[in-house]
Amino acid sequence: MKKAIRRLLAALFLLVLDGLAMFVFHRRPEYFFPVYRQISQKWIVFLSGLTSFVKVAVWDIGAVVLLAAVIVTLVVVIIRRRGFLSWLSGVLLGMSVLWFIVVYGWMLNHYAPPLAQELGFTVREYSKDELYDACDYYLRKAGEYAVQADRDDGGHLVIRDFYKIAESAGSAYERVSEIYPVLTGSSVRVKKLSVVGEYLMYNGIIGMFMPLTAEAGVPGSVPPAPLPYTMTHEAAHRLGIASEEEANFAAFLACVHHPDTIFLYSGYYSAFSYCFSSLYKIDPELAAELYHKYDEQEGIQLLQQDRRDTSEIYKKYESPMKEISDQINDTYLKTFSEESGIQSYGEVTDDLIAWYLALGDDDE
Repeated sequence: MKKAIRRLLAALFLLVLDGLAMFVFHRRPEYFFPVYRQISQKWIVFLSGLTSFVKVAVWDIGAVVLLAAVIVTLVVVIIRRRGFLSWLSGVLLGMSVLWFIVVYGWMLNHYAPPLAQELGFTVREYSKDELYDACDYYLRKAGEYAVQADRDDGGHLVIRDFYKIAESAGSAYERVSEIYPVLTGSSVRVKKLSVVGEYLMYNGIIGMFMPLTAEAGVPGSVPPAPLPYTMTHEAAHRLGIASEEEANFAAFLACVHHPDTIFLYSGYYSAFSYCFSSLYKIDPELAAELYHKYDEQEGIQLLQQDRRDTSEIYKKYESPMKEISDQINDTYLKTFSEESGIQSYGEVTDDLIAWYLALGDDDE
């Protein structure tokens, strides 16, 4: 009994330390960054090196094994009708230790200064005309690379090999970090989620970063068009970029500075998708007009086909579980100060407009 109580107190103590760190980092991030991010990056590089020996995610398999062990030991406790408090205290302490490692090793990056600021971009409120111009630019750039991407006889986009793309996605930030040093960190391959991947897809989740093992992973059934971008998004989290909006922007930068056409296409394809979605919300008619502005061009026709193909794949995974998953994800993001929760996935539009305006539309 005393041992169980000591475990429970230890678990509570660790949770208090987690809460204290979150409170202090949230109130005074300037005291901790960029030093904390640099330490976190080194920690993630170390962990990712330990788990880089296999192509599939270690945590993907380990989580199932751990869950099975918890269930089996609980059944044993129930059958014996004794030792429940000891079992419970052990489970809670173990979970508290793992959560402590995750919080102090990576999650406090949620309180980092805005990535756009660190990259040298000024983000402000933008007019509808500015959004339209950026959306038009990304549409044309995506169309330019759509005709260069590998396709089957029916013109549908194909990915040459999942693991080759995953390898290339893992090292994508080596190039872009020469321009933006903050995007420095682990360059090991992105992993395939071979066990829980399909389950995540039914929950509307197309990628996941696991801080405990420093593994960026995606299911094998992610559609071809957004796949490279999704991989670089998850890889961005390994750099200490915790915000979903900022990981989206980092993924865009990694893709458009990549030498491989499929990454270039995926980056501009995704940038257009985010900007188009934002434009459609405020002016559906203008968005529809833009969408069909270049219908006669082969590249735009291929992009439109890829969007239809992507939509058809995602429709296969529609389920009530997505609403529950969205609520859990929303709560998690708000806990770490992403006030708009899952809506932060779309706020990358502001970063994309800022990048476009800083670049200047040379295609005009």
